[in-house]
Amino acid sequence: MELKTFYKWFNSQSVLLKVILLIIPFVGWVIELLVRGSRAADKKDGVSIVMFVLFLFVGWGWFLNVIDIIYMALSGHLILADD
Repeated sequence: MELKTFYKWFNSQSVLLKVILLIIPFVGWVIELLVRGSRAADKKDGVSIVMFVLFLFVGWGWFLNVIDIIYMALSGHLILADD
């Protein structure tokens, strides 16, 4: 699997697996960075780059992670990280 397509792999997984991966404290932050970084590298749009930088510096806290888990449970993908 190419790193640029990690977000596609992540979005193809079941919601339960995605929640489990995101709920683990450090692993959730790393998964968020991989998803957002691969999305930014693949799409090269401003929103993806801003979201990657935001989660790089602020995403290690629980606040954005909890919001993302709730949004992902409802929609099936992370905020602004779908195909």
